[in-house]
Amino acid sequence: MTRTNGTTAPRLLAGCEVLPAMEPPAPRPADEPSEVDARKATGKTTKRKAGERFAMLNTFVDFTAGTLARGELLVWLVLFRDCRDGIARTSQADIARRAGMTDRTVRRTLKRLETRGLVQTVSRGGIHRGVSKYRCHPLDRSD
Repeated sequence: MTRTNGTTAPRLLAGCEVLPAMEPPAPRPADEPSEVDARKATGKTTKRKAGERFAMLNTFVDFTAGTLARGELLVWLVLFRDCRDGIARTSQADIARRAGMTDRTVRRTLKRLETRGLVQTVSRGGIHRGVSKYRCHPLDRSD
């Protein structure tokens, strides 16, 4: 059945009529990356990496979170959420905005977290240097 605009209308199946078999998908050219290769190329986390992040968060919640002040907890969680490949790249102003604090409070909080061994500053950012880079640790290493 053809419509006036040249397209074919879908055919209705009779009561017991069976759909025809689907055609197998066309083979992918050898130079086209697979879905797994594409995921690796775009930096998406694998199940193993996601499991490691979840284990780190569990360790933090179970053994450290209860000993922190509200600000310390918020700053650590913002940094943890921003971690890619173990390093968070974010500005202190952005941390302050998301945690609902001032820049100065974030700086003091970061110093306390560094003293306790929960955060390590990998590189300091600034004007013409980009954002700071931090590494999060789940346990208080001062014990």
